[in-house]
Amino acid sequence: MTRFMDVHHDMHGITADQLLEAHRADLAIEGEEGVHFERAWADPESGTVYCLSEGPSAEAVMRVHERTGHMADEIHPVPLTV
Repeated sequence: MTRFMDVHHDMHGITADQLLEAHRADLAIEGEEGVHFERAWADPESGTVYCLSEGPSAEAVMRVHERTGHMADEIHPVPLTV
């Protein structure tokens, strides 16, 4: 399994409740794609949202986000952590 950091743009004004709702939507179906969403962060002012996940491929991560209605603009593998 690979870790991925995905980035969503243009989510200006997102609230903590909206971020939690989107994260819960991902969690509800993540297993169908073999993905696990670990955490999400947001900057309401810039409209940027980041999600950390683990899964078999960037495509699997994207499919979850597509199905829950919040497509990622970028998905980056994170092969090294400390």
